[in-house]
Amino acid sequence: MAIEITDQPILPNPDPALNLPASEKMAVQEGIRADEFATLCRVLGRIPNITELGIFGVMWSEHCSYKNSKRLLATFPTEKGDRNAPGQVIVKAGEENAGVIDIGDGWAIAFKIESHNHPSAIEPFEGAATGVGGIIRDIFTMGARPVLMTNSLRFGDLDSEEVRRCLRGVVQGISHYGNCVGIPNVGGDVYFDDCYRGNPLVNALCLGIVRGNAIKRGRASGVGNPVYYVGAPTGRDGLGGASFASKVLSEESRADRPAVQKGDPFMEKLLLEACLEMMAVPGLVVGIQDMGAAGLTCSSCETASRGESGVDIDLDRVPQRETGMNSYEIMLSESQERMLVIARQGREAELEEIFEKWDLHAAKIGEVTPDGLMSVRQGGLCVASIPARALTDESPVYDREARAPKDLRELQRWDANSLPEPTPEQISEALPRLLSHPTIACKRWIWQQYDHMVMSGTALPPGSDAAVVRVRLGQGIEKFIAIANDCSNRYCRVHPYRGGMIAVAECIRNLACSGARPLGMTNCLNFGNPYSPEVYFAFSECVRGLAEACRYFDVPVVGGNVSFYNENENGAIDPTPVVAIAGLVERPAMITRQTVRHGCEELILLGGMPYELGSSYYLEVMHGLSVGNAPNIDLEEAARLHAAVLSMIADGWVVAAHDLSEGGLLVALAEMLFASKATFGAELFLPRGCADKRWDSQLFGESQNRIILAILPEAAGDIMVAARTLGVPSMRLGQVEKSGQIRIRDETCTTCLEWDTEVLRSAWESAIPGAMQPA
Repeated sequence: MAIEITDQPILPNPDPALNLPASEKMAVQEGIRADEFATLCRVLGRIPNITELGIFGVMWSEHCSYKNSKRLLATFPTEKGDRNAPGQVIVKAGEENAGVIDIGDGWAIAFKIESHNHPSAIEPFEGAATGVGGIIRDIFTMGARPVLMTNSLRFGDLDSEEVRRCLRGVVQGISHYGNCVGIPNVGGDVYFDDCYRGNPLVNALCLGIVRGNAIKRGRASGVGNPVYYVGAPTGRDGLGGASFASKVLSEESRADRPAVQKGDPFMEKLLLEACLEMMAVPGLVVGIQDMGAAGLTCSSCETASRGESGVDIDLDRVPQRETGMNSYEIMLSESQERMLVIARQGREAELEEIFEKWDLHAAKIGEVTPDGLMSVRQGGLCVASIPARALTDESPVYDREARAPKDLRELQRWDANSLPEPTPEQISEALPRLLSHPTIACKRWIWQQYDHMVMSGTALPPGSDAAVVRVRLGQGIEKFIAIANDCSNRYCRVHPYRGGMIAVAECIRNLACSGARPLGMTNCLNFGNPYSPEVYFAFSECVRGLAEACRYFDVPVVGGNVSFYNENENGAIDPTPVVAIAGLVERPAMITRQTVRHGCEELILLGGMPYELGSSYYLEVMHGLSVGNAPNIDLEEAARLHAAVLSMIADGWVVAAHDLSEGGLLVALAEMLFASKATFGAELFLPRGCADKRWDSQLFGESQNRIILAILPEAAGDIMVAARTLGVPSMRLGQVEKSGQIRIRDETCTTCLEWDTEVLRSAWESAIPGAMQPA
């Protein structure tokens, strides 16, 4: 339904008290606080009209302005500490739509992750699909051709029909959009926890490849240069999407379906190819920006602000698919598959010819001006005139109160010795139950719906510690790009600082297990209402942990997204700072899977036996507890471990590698035995000195900095010597067999525990498909 609006010509200095109460009321409806309303009135020197209120509302919303997070985000390292190391940052975080990192031979990668949480809660299919479309546009806006996508997904417990409906819709939306555009989706991570019921997290990542000298910027410069609108026409879908993402979901907002956009992946494919062709023409494009959050508003004011210029836009020239649209609707619509392009004056015909070839709109809607204003006209009247920098660089920035939750220390002090020692029968029961937990269970039901082989470059598909995609760049050059996502909400809930560090360390550990060195990180920080002191405490501590780990590992942060207001009727979700790190595999022989291949490999554990049960999945599954401190994390030990594993892989000794994470040692071992075409067994030996420790903490504890290697038997001696030389604890864990059994023997060689691997595999593979079958 159309929004009623009467825009009057803007007067230079109207009476400051003119319609002030009515304007303040409208400002509140647009999400503008009273003090912010007073500020914007001072900026304008007058009372804004409703179109301008809408523009300020979206641009000063949390989603666009980062007003409650900007100061903390400034603590992230944005370039490599070692200026001579490979992988230097070319485009830093916050400068453009996505960060860019050099990968050598004149090439670079652009990558970013963003959230589409609230839209996916309301309309799972469209919310997830348009999240994919938006992140793809962020990448090709940089001049980069997308070569891979991943997702980081969080849902409530699968015993809820509502959660199953949401999961089904989200996965279908992701697969539909990505498969139609033709970009391989190589998986990601998926967690299930009741804290996400009613507020799922749908974080989408895209990575593209671009020549280092062909990167495009989102800047409007050159007075008189034409401003073009290209792509799909504007409709009323997505109205207020940025504001919608900047408030807690309610019954009222759940009925606000116009805030959820509609996507067209086939239009996106045309737009992608047309834009890349246009950007390949030397000197034709001055600047380009995706019409994402806040649509035409955001793209026009951000390009003007970056270019230290202004833009003058005539809304009558904007392609529209609905009649009677007013200035508020056109400026705030978030219709999909649209871009803003600043072309070189005098070369308009070249641009228009390219888009005509791809059967797309290319409408000249304005030009670059020298006054620094975003000026908007409709029907011959000026309906908005706002300094561009006031909407972007000069938006409000706040420091919020931070206070630790009252129960945090009590949760951290929990002692595993308060539990009785498990019996052998309880240990035997725990492994299949852990493997059946949806967070740990096989995610094939999800990723098999994605086309992960399109473009024929996927070298390490979904289902391993990280994914690897081969990119052929011509002239005999090829690169192997690795990507991994990670974050444990459990650790971040009970110890947000340590949880942030663990997320970074585990992500790098997953890359190392796959044979890749880290290049840079993007993150999606998912939290509750920032006006809650407890939420802001968790946010600030998680950011502190992420930043410290990134500095230690010299992994720059090249951008990302903050998503606040993720809550349900029980309160805020657990802190979930998702990190995604891109890496590079030096040569194809180093690409390493997590599953064994031969059935005769020797098993080596690096890092020592686990010993911590706090916040583990074992506690939840076997005892119904969600308590205990997060595991300790030693960054120096982590760095030694990563370097050792990469060195051993480079020497050709490693057949498979897998890190210990959710579920601990036995879960990691079982996953290594579930190869694609065979199911292997293994015989493990409890090492001397472990008999006096709890079995459950050793077998299911989630202590950090542990990796299991499956190696050729003849390399065992070399591996042990190399580990000692590199300062990494190591021990012979056992032997892979073709027996189809997992057996644990004690130091007297007596069989203590035994499982049928095929039974375990069945539990692991059937958990999610079984839950998703129609009732």
